[in-house]
Amino acid sequence: MPFNSVSFLLFFTGFFFLYWFVFGKNLKMQNYFLLIGSYVFYAFWNWRFLGLVLLTSLLSYLSGLALQKMREGKFRRVFLILGLSQALLPLLFFKYFNFFSVLAHGPVLSLVLPLGISFYTFRIISYILDIDTGKIQAVKDWSVFFNYVSFFPSIISGPIDRAGLLVPQLQSTRSFNSAMAVDGLRQILWGLFKKVVIADNCATIANSVFDTHSYVSGSAILLGAFFYTIQIYADFSGYSDTAIGVAKLIGFKITRNFDYPFFSENIAEFWRKWHISLTSWTTDYIFTPLNISFRDWGKSGLALAVIINFLIIGFWHGANWTFLLFGIMHACYYIPLIINGSINRRIKHDLQRSRPSLLQFARMSGVFFIVMLAFIVFRSENIDKALSYFRRVFSAGIIDTVQIPGGTHLVVLSLFIMLMICVEWLQRGMEHGLCFRSDPLEICNVKKVVRWGIYLLLVLLIFCFEGREQDFIYFRF
Repeated sequence: MPFNSVSFLLFFTGFFFLYWFVFGKNLKMQNYFLLIGSYVFYAFWNWRFLGLVLLTSLLSYLSGLALQKMREGKFRRVFLILGLSQALLPLLFFKYFNFFSVLAHGPVLSLVLPLGISFYTFRIISYILDIDTGKIQAVKDWSVFFNYVSFFPSIISGPIDRAGLLVPQLQSTRSFNSAMAVDGLRQILWGLFKKVVIADNCATIANSVFDTHSYVSGSAILLGAFFYTIQIYADFSGYSDTAIGVAKLIGFKITRNFDYPFFSENIAEFWRKWHISLTSWTTDYIFTPLNISFRDWGKSGLALAVIINFLIIGFWHGANWTFLLFGIMHACYYIPLIINGSINRRIKHDLQRSRPSLLQFARMSGVFFIVMLAFIVFRSENIDKALSYFRRVFSAGIIDTVQIPGGTHLVVLSLFIMLMICVEWLQRGMEHGLCFRSDPLEICNVKKVVRWGIYLLLVLLIFCFEGREQDFIYFRF
């Protein structure tokens, strides 16, 4: 039941009215209904894996309570290991069994990856680790914890919310907030525009280039990589915007997942703005402990911590050598920042500038280019394909005439990409592209007319400029 489907529209319309107008006055009943809605949403994809979500939730709930009770002693460490193991084992089995089995010349099983398992597993791991370090208390209300694991706006493809953010909201009385709901609708509209109009149509061009890479020029592959980079950003940030908007409609504020990453001026800033919930998760639970452990090694230790961190980020995406190479490439991009000591330096941006300076534009273009090269590997089916793409890119054919199918479609799509980039540049200080400041005295002036014109235009484009792809890219992770 993807967000960009009629089935979700019908599901959420019914859910919304029952959630607020039937169960809205009783927090317990509202949470029970939210849990049922989340399970119906998940079961719509494959009801057989709902049992895995339930079992994992139950074991994690009991693990948290046991860990909270064992405040010290050797048994605390045992419960920590058991809690982490029961959360990780399903992910390791379904996602990585065949990869390691092939390495060991073992059997290959026909496995279906449970939807969202990478996301809710990391959510559970952070919960258990935060209890162990005393950052949070174990949740005693089972309905609150089960909702935390299966919260339907974000269970499929994130964001990866922490218990410290989501649990207090599940435990508190919620009332309908019209301002939050309106902003949620705007964010959903912007997310669907990026998905349906930008990402799905970029996919047709990117797929055409990569599927016929042996017959196109190196410059065509670069252009195909450009459209794929735009596609994966518009697709994933579009999903995140829609998920955050849906959550706002039911009274929740969840983790922001993108902060206009294509306006980054170095790779460290890019990763602070790209897939924020995953980056912050690995920073807190992987990079920081490793960096502390390796601190006596100076910059070499810092580099090693970065490499391990990005290997895990790459491998989190899937059991394929291409994802590991993707992580290694990004780790290598960090090396110059480590050498000159600017890895943690925050770049101050003038959010009032209507256009970037030449230096800013050069830096942003450089970051985009190296990210685009890494996405060539990310999209590749295997290492041989990735190397084949790069051989074409860095061959004499790079200067050949670009021949990409699309014609008028390509020109129109390019205009919409420019529109998306311009809107996000102007709105880069706001949460999302349609997060307009509203004036309570503003009733019929030009600004309001322009805003509504933008809304209607985006709605029209979503219905008329339909792409060929349907599923969100990160459903497969």
